Amino acid sequence: MPELRIRQAVRALLLTPDRHVLLVRFEFPTRTVWALPGGGLDPGETHLDALHRELVEEVGLHDPVVGPHVWNREHIIAFEDGQWDGQQERYHLVETPERFDPAPTLSWEQLRAERLHELRWWHLDEIETATTDDVWFAPGTLGVLLRDLAEHGPPPSPVDTGV
Repeated sequence: MPELRIRQAVRALLLTPDRHVLLVRFEFPTRTVWALPGGGLDPGETHLDALHRELVEEVGLHDPVVGPHVWNREHIIAFEDGQWDGQQERYHLVETPERFDPAPTLSWEQLRAERLHELRWWHLDEIETATTDDVWFAPGTLGVLLRDLAEHGPPPSPVDTGV
C-alpha cells in the first residue's frame, strides 16, 4: 500500500473575550463546511509563517499575537486535485479584543478558487446549537472544544480534535 500524502496545514482560532469565533465557509461538492481560517504550508514555510500569511490573505489581519498551539487534527480525504490524500492541521489560539470586519488581501475570485465563500463571526452558543446534520463544522466537535477552551483556558499540550 502506498504511503499517504498528507498536507501540512495551520489554522487560527480567532477568539474574542465575549466568545465569538471567526469562521470561514467552504463550499465543497458534497457539503458546506464552516472551519477556522488558515491553510496549507508552502514549501520551506514554518507553521507560524504560514499562519501569518494565511491570516493576511484570508482575513486581512496583519501581525497578530499568535498564542499557544491548542489542537491537532488529521483527516484523510482525497483532495479533488489529486495531490493530497489528507491534511494534518495545527490550531493556534489568536485572541482578539473584539470582532473586526475581515478584509482579505486575496480577491474574492481567488478565495472562491480555494472554495472559501464567506467569513462570519459566530458566538460559541450559536455553534453549539447549529451542530446538526445540516450544518457541518471542522473539526466536527468544534462546539465542545470551544466550550472547554473558553471555560478552562488553553490545554497544557495540544488536544486531538478527531475529525
